[in-house]
Amino acid sequence: MLPNLKPSQRASIVGAVNPQSASSAQSSGWIDATKYHNFMAVIAVGVLGASATVDGKVEQATDNSGTSAKDVSGKSITQLTKAGSDDNKQVLVNLKHEDLDFANGFKFFRLTITPAVAASLIAGAVFGFDPRYGAATDNDATTVDEVVG
Repeated sequence: MLPNLKPSQRASIVGAVNPQSASSAQSSGWIDATKYHNFMAVIAVGVLGASATVDGKVEQATDNSGTSAKDVSGKSITQLTKAGSDDNKQVLVNLKHEDLDFANGFKFFRLTITPAVAASLIAGAVFGFDPRYGAATDNDATTVDEVVG
């Protein structure tokens, strides 16, 4: 990469689970894995509810409506818990093309965060790195409002 590239030319937010208090599974939209070389999901929790748990995973599908959806092997987080003092923590999940079942047409993926037992503050973002064509911001999620600088 050229040293004079801006970070937003190499990386962009391509999916999100908006910040919220939730007690059931929340997912990003389906993301086209052919647009970037690498991806990273960030799961963030605030204060967890009493006895709460939070799970997170990456799922894959053959199209952007979730056809034949299945979990991506090895892309589930270790459960966060109130009992484990996991309030205000973040987890990173790296994803490469070879993690998806491309041979069988699985070219889309999404991030799913599942709080259980009690409502908890959650948020997630999926970043695409090193776009295959053009600047990373050419494929921003529709929720990205502005790129400054």
